[in-house]
Amino acid sequence: MEPSARRGLRHQRAAADGRPGRLGTGRDVRLSGRADGQHAERLSDLPGRGACAVFHAAHPEGRQTASATPIFRYKRIRALMSNRPSRLSGKARPPRVLRLAVAGSVILMIAAGGLFYYASLVAAKKRAANAGTETVVNIHAHNCEPNALTVAAGKNAFRIVNRSERAVEWEILDGVLVIEERENIAPGLSQVINANLAPGDYAITCGLLSNPRGTLHVTSTAESDAKAKARPSMTAFIGPLSEYRVYLSLQGSALIKAVTALQEAIDAGDLSAAQAAYLPARAAYQRMAPAAQRLSELDNAINARADYYEKREQDTGFTGFHRIEYALFEQHSVEGLSTVAQRLQADVTQLKQQLLAQSLKPEQLPAIATRTLRSLADVRSNGEEERYSHSDLNGFAANLDGTRKIVDLLRPLLTRSAGDLLQKIDAAMADLDTTLDALSTGDGYRPYDQVDAAQRQQIAAKAGALADSLDGIDLALGLSDL
Repeated sequence: MEPSARRGLRHQRAAADGRPGRLGTGRDVRLSGRADGQHAERLSDLPGRGACAVFHAAHPEGRQTASATPIFRYKRIRALMSNRPSRLSGKARPPRVLRLAVAGSVILMIAAGGLFYYASLVAAKKRAANAGTETVVNIHAHNCEPNALTVAAGKNAFRIVNRSERAVEWEILDGVLVIEERENIAPGLSQVINANLAPGDYAITCGLLSNPRGTLHVTSTAESDAKAKARPSMTAFIGPLSEYRVYLSLQGSALIKAVTALQEAIDAGDLSAAQAAYLPARAAYQRMAPAAQRLSELDNAINARADYYEKREQDTGFTGFHRIEYALFEQHSVEGLSTVAQRLQADVTQLKQQLLAQSLKPEQLPAIATRTLRSLADVRSNGEEERYSHSDLNGFAANLDGTRKIVDLLRPLLTRSAGDLLQKIDAAMADLDTTLDALSTGDGYRPYDQVDAAQRQQIAAKAGALADSLDGIDLALGLSDL
């Protein structure tokens, strides 16, 4: 076969045109960073002569004259190549749409961060405006420092610093009634309590229930005196307050009945029956919790967790529901519980009597519901309340029932004066109700140790949103001026 027949069509055309072939000596050798040869450098144009010994092995004549050919300067070629655009590198770049999407995401993240920062500043300013002067109280293992406080009437903020080794709570008490409180303050941390205080003398708790109480003296101001003289009539609130007393009476009777059934099961030595009776008795108390938690001493006897006693579960002062819960669900025993159940029966009977004997001010009606929901959101949603029985969801649902009753009593007043706020409250109650219903079973609710962290956070968020909306009732109805 002729040599021309063995060569390709491109080579044959080149020969016909008189152009040098692949190995022709007259062909310009190009070096390019691009696949199509565009923008290539002619080696003959390079400084120091272009033809180089690098390619002499590919040329018959080059093999003979390699020693006479100047050494090719590789660094010069590389420098020239680096100045040329590369199509391959261009193809490696991400598509324009993707680059725009990434840029848009970054912009959205920056905007969201800015909005969050702005909202945080607004919330901080609002809290500062509502807080007033801040007083620091240090809680040690066995006392508060200072143990005697004096502040002016009106808005006050108390920063409670836990310098003990136990989680503690701090309360402001008016006699046996809780005015404000903060639970579960972790060791080494601090929390702020905001309180709108009227002139008078109050007591303060200092950590463990066995610790001595402190005192809080609130002095009058010109503003507090003016408000006292300008208080509007309470006629509009007579109906809601009276109906709430009836509700507490009915719920108190239901609580006494449920605790009686629990006591009978314990006295009979029937562990299964006692475990079954515990849940409805506990739920009955949680429906009354907003009002019951105003009575500090009784609430501690009935409802205090082991954390608030020096020796925890082994402390002789540890009584009430959680002492029974510990025995039934942790120790799986009714041994020694009869005395505890008898005292619980006496305490819930006294609770009903004291709730009916105590007067309730209009501003306290939404305030007690707000406090209960805030406690649910900030503390109890973590599962510490019913840590032995894991029946937390039953208690949350009962808290919502008690809150709904208070809202319904105020509904006529809110409809006339704050319709938008009422819609917000109803929506928040529905959201929490829906969240709890999603965790219900055929005969109650899922054990709380089967509720994951994300679901617990959702419960806390919904309860917090409801507490925030309830907090607006005071201003909407002018309750603080009553």
